[in-house]
Amino acid sequence: MKPGERDAAHLWDLLDAARHAKELITDVSFDELMEDVRTRYALERALEIIGEAARRVSPALQARHSEIPWKGIIGFRNVLAHEYGEIDYRRLFTVATQGVPALISSSQRMLGEKPKRK
Repeated sequence: MKPGERDAAHLWDLLDAARHAKELITDVSFDELMEDVRTRYALERALEIIGEAARRVSPALQARHSEIPWKGIIGFRNVLAHEYGEIDYRRLFTVATQGVPALISSSQRMLGEKPKRK
C-alpha cells in the first residue's frame, strides 16, 4: 500500500469511528452518559480508535491539515488507553459533542466526501 493510500485508510477509520461516536452521544446529556456505562464505554472506545487512526496518519498529511488538533486527539487517546483512571468525563463529553462533529466535517473534506445532510 502506498503512503497516500495508508493515509486515506487511516482517515476512513477515523471518520467511521467519529460517526459512531456522534451517533452514540446524540441526544444524550452528560448525566445520562454518566449513568449509562455501556454508552460511556462504547464512546471511550470510539474516541480511542479515532486517536489511534490519527496517530497513524503521516506527519506530512498532519502538517497539511493543521486545523485538526492531531496532538490533542492522540494525547486524549493515550489517556483513554493507558490512564483510564484519570479520565475527565466532562472533557470526554465536550470532545464527543463539540470536537467530533468538527472532526467529521474536516475528515470528509480531506477525503473528498460531501457532508451528509440531516
